[in-house]
Amino acid sequence: MNNPVNWFELPVLDLERAKGFYERVFGFEMKTHQSNAEYEMVWFPSNKNGTGITGALVKGIGYNPSLEGTIVYIITDKIDKIISNIQSEGGKIHVPKKDIGEYGMIAIFEDSEGNRVGLHQMK
Repeated sequence: MNNPVNWFELPVLDLERAKGFYERVFGFEMKTHQSNAEYEMVWFPSNKNGTGITGALVKGIGYNPSLEGTIVYIITDKIDKIISNIQSEGGKIHVPKKDIGEYGMIAIFEDSEGNRVGLHQMK
């Protein structure tokens, strides 16, 4: 069986601001994939042959950023640099980097839109 989760959506209020935040913090390019009268969507990078899941930033009715609820974790191999980038881009660190044993390190931050998002780095 494959992993049961295969997609996530982070709600945003300002799609261009959020896109710029994530591109500058993580150093990757995001693409606009969907836009219609109900919502606008920008996808995180993806690799069909890669591991893990991908998702999108979404602006539209019913998409409300929140510091409550589910936390999506973005994997990195440079957690200290990403934390620094988050802070320099106006994000807030809610849970500083901490060791979670054999599973590596995590941190939790607030993005430009008010979403609570996690970072994960394997050892």
